[in-house]
Amino acid sequence: MADVIRGHGADSQARYASVLTAVQRRALRDLAVCGTAALGGHIEHCLDCGHDRIASNSCRNRHCPKCQARARARWLAREAQHLLPVEYHHVVFTLPAERSALALANPVPLYNLLFTAAAGALRLVAANPKRLGAMIGALLVLHTWGQTLQHHPHVHAVVSGGGLSCDAQGVADAVPRWRSCRPGFFLPVRVLSRVFRNQFLAGLRAAFDRGALRFPGRLAGQQAPAAWSAFVAALAGKDWVVYAKPPFGGPAQVLKYLARYRHRVAISNGRLLDVRDGRVTFRYKDYADAGRDKLLALPAADFLRRFRQHVLPKGFVKVRHYGLLANRQRGPRLRVSRRLLLAATVAAACAGGPLPAVEPAPLPCCPCCGSARLVYRPLPEDVAAGVVEPADSS
Repeated sequence: MADVIRGHGADSQARYASVLTAVQRRALRDLAVCGTAALGGHIEHCLDCGHDRIASNSCRNRHCPKCQARARARWLAREAQHLLPVEYHHVVFTLPAERSALALANPVPLYNLLFTAAAGALRLVAANPKRLGAMIGALLVLHTWGQTLQHHPHVHAVVSGGGLSCDAQGVADAVPRWRSCRPGFFLPVRVLSRVFRNQFLAGLRAAFDRGALRFPGRLAGQQAPAAWSAFVAALAGKDWVVYAKPPFGGPAQVLKYLARYRHRVAISNGRLLDVRDGRVTFRYKDYADAGRDKLLALPAADFLRRFRQHVLPKGFVKVRHYGLLANRQRGPRLRVSRRLLLAATVAAACAGGPLPAVEPAPLPCCPCCGSARLVYRPLPEDVAAGVVEPADSS
């Protein structure tokens, strides 16, 4: 990715200067210099064997494909504390393609609304006494891309297969009980789809009524009340895509999945195959053709334009917790849940052995002696200038 930006970033920015945001410019600038002498370097010194290792500094931009490993390890260590010994389900909520242009023009309100509508659908359907009658725990991750880097906003939800008993509004009972989903089944996706659509469109109408949406360029025609009403009515008349994947095998599998999705960027360096003659060739999965691997070659400027679409606004939170995992009451609710699940956990352990262990995130260690007693010192500027860039193995 850095090679593409260094070779073609200036031309792409000149072509799309009028629509580039400051955050997008910063992301491209960071990715271009990540791991190079431009950011300086540091010395990793082992206190046990005295070994020194010289390394260049990373950009730490959340959109950089090379800077996610350590952040992933730290995040996993925190999330492991929130897992319950229950079945977990994976549900995906997708916005219709007609909504893509509006979301690109209004990323913050539309992405926030996507989170709110998906979480609201999960909460309302799960709280319904005819479905489950429980407050579930959900972790939602925003992705904005498809395999070919086209704009495709959707939310991945990892949801507990049960929760604390509650009323139809989602308020936990004074003396809650644990209610589990049927094994292998979460909630009906057709119902989730309808509720998700209604929640999103209600929020969209409210945003339009208070003037919170922008309609630049080709979207200007939708700003007229009649055109807007027709546009929303067309969306209300179609089915929205919500699908549920098979449940995870246990907490260890949940963490492995979350690590992959939480720190994924629009495209990894491993998918980039060639940069030649002003074109970028990369590999993608064609899900319309049984998930077969295929190649796509794009002009470098168009490739970077697609990549920039997925640079999130500054400060935007792409991972959010709801229900049992909501930050305000997470500790007390998880303690109650674990107490109620204790009997089931003991029974499962006696019948089929202990639950899968979640390994802690590995600590950085010395490559010579394996010690974790490392200190970091800044690299002098005259030495940093002569550091040779390591090969990109990401």
